[in-house]
Amino acid sequence: MHDIHLSVLFFAYLKEKTGTAKCQIVLKKGANIKELKEHLIRHYPLLELVIDHTVVAVNRKYVPDEQILMDNDEVAFFPPVSGGAEGKTIARITTKPLDLDALVTELTQSTTGAVCAFIGTVRGTTVRGKPHKTARLEYEAYIPMAEEKMFQIVAEIRQRWVDVEGVALVQRIGMLEAGSVTIAILCTAAHRDAGVFEAARFGIDRLKEIVPIWKKEVGPGGEVWVEGEYRPREGD
Repeated sequence: MHDIHLSVLFFAYLKEKTGTAKCQIVLKKGANIKELKEHLIRHYPLLELVIDHTVVAVNRKYVPDEQILMDNDEVAFFPPVSGGAEGKTIARITTKPLDLDALVTELTQSTTGAVCAFIGTVRGTTVRGKPHKTARLEYEAYIPMAEEKMFQIVAEIRQRWVDVEGVALVQRIGMLEAGSVTIAILCTAAHRDAGVFEAARFGIDRLKEIVPIWKKEVGPGGEVWVEGEYRPREGD
């Protein structure tokens, strides 16, 4: 029976557990994700505590444990992540500060009469739930897949709100101090009642479900990776 060669990527705390961001694995032909997990645990024992809670993507598509692996597949392991009218689309991951005025200018066209923006920032003080202070956040992303999923969200927005024209989803990654802008989601249309408010809200909610971006919170009490509860479904 022939072997298959896999490129395996680790993100967020999985990278810390393994001590590497990428490794090459050789398995027997016909092996699935479950067997790959078992193989990885033998080589990286610390994964056993977290691997059942991770999300797996093969060639940038979410897959279940039963997924059969093929030669030269790229397999990514990461925590659960903490779409009409024609118009401009912007979907990108960046390490640079976000220029909101430039985004508005880039999206605006002659028919634009309304721009709705959701802007996310690094919160220095959290009062909801367990109150605590945050000095900074470290954002990490599986960039190729993240940008693909951003374009998917744009398509979903356009399907639901056909009068929305321009859509921008821009996420900044890296080490961001309290007060920094982390995410900008903008939707434009001819009128304010064309769905731009609802589309922007959908955009940030959907991004937190399916776009592989994570954050490490750093504060006086130490540091911790923050993960969400949503588990991607078939079709996400």
